[in-house]
Amino acid sequence: MKERLDALLSEGRAAIAAADSESALQEARVCFLGKKGALTAIMKGMGQLSAEERPVFGALANKVKDELDEAFAARQVVLREAEISARLARERVDVTLPGRSRFVGSKHPITLVTEEISEIFLSLGFGVAEGPEIEKDFYNFEALNFPKDHPARDMQDTFFVSDDILLRTHTSPVQVRTMLKQAPPVRVIAPGTVYRRDADITHSPMFHQVEGFLVDHRVTFGDLKGVLTAFVTQFFGQNVGVRFRPSFFPFTEPSAEVDIQCVICGGSGCRVCKNSGWLEILGSGMIDPEVFKSVGYDPDVYSGFAFGMGVERIAMLKYGVNDLRLFFENDLRFLGQFLN
Repeated sequence: MKERLDALLSEGRAAIAAADSESALQEARVCFLGKKGALTAIMKGMGQLSAEERPVFGALANKVKDELDEAFAARQVVLREAEISARLARERVDVTLPGRSRFVGSKHPITLVTEEISEIFLSLGFGVAEGPEIEKDFYNFEALNFPKDHPARDMQDTFFVSDDILLRTHTSPVQVRTMLKQAPPVRVIAPGTVYRRDADITHSPMFHQVEGFLVDHRVTFGDLKGVLTAFVTQFFGQNVGVRFRPSFFPFTEPSAEVDIQCVICGGSGCRVCKNSGWLEILGSGMIDPEVFKSVGYDPDVYSGFAFGMGVERIAMLKYGVNDLRLFFENDLRFLGQFLN
């Protein structure tokens, strides 16, 4: 029996030394010291020994078990240290390498221009109002002097949801809603998204506008010219020429287009301004008395003016962009130019 224990000890030490992983080491432990292992099998033979031999054999078996346990524990430490060293080598980080730069985002150019326009009008005493993008025909057309059969409706090329519900074609409905809620004096701008059935390098079916109006006693066309000239000079610079050209809008009378001296050629004439030296930037006019009647204002007591501009067009002129679609294509090479 002693020879069997000595042989078991030698075989166990060899198996422990040969184990190259913790799983292999665990398998060896079960093979030699498990409930059905080699040592347990030898211990079952103790019943054949005499009463004097059993204590001696038991002490010897316990010594073999203790030596194997110590060998297993020592080998486990070696294998774990080796695994940690291998993992550190695999996951080694070279701290001398340069760091990875993070992309710094910025506001979209349309947002930048909208905020700049709004800040200028806020400095002139205007407030800011918003309204729904899904609008009723009354607010978008009828209250603004667009009867059902008015030919100017064709100019809008509207996205209709139903006979009475549509995607707003301008932010003028916000003006109507504001006047219905608030008595004069009132001065408000309405920035927001609008929709029309149009798409090319200078038009998009979804774009942005900033419209505004002012209503009070004895408001004149001179007031309109003063406010818009102040806006143009603050936005484009003091040296940019401004002119007002007669036009037509259903909700204003008289009406005028506002042109600025071409910011590309300085007024000398180029392809952008079609050699005229001028660029149209917005429409304006004195609010039509019919609009006042729609919102309950007395046109004999109050007068006012309104104006509206496309943000994309203003942004194209400000940044020298020649294709409107660049604003909506999410090309980071383009957008990265507007980091601030």
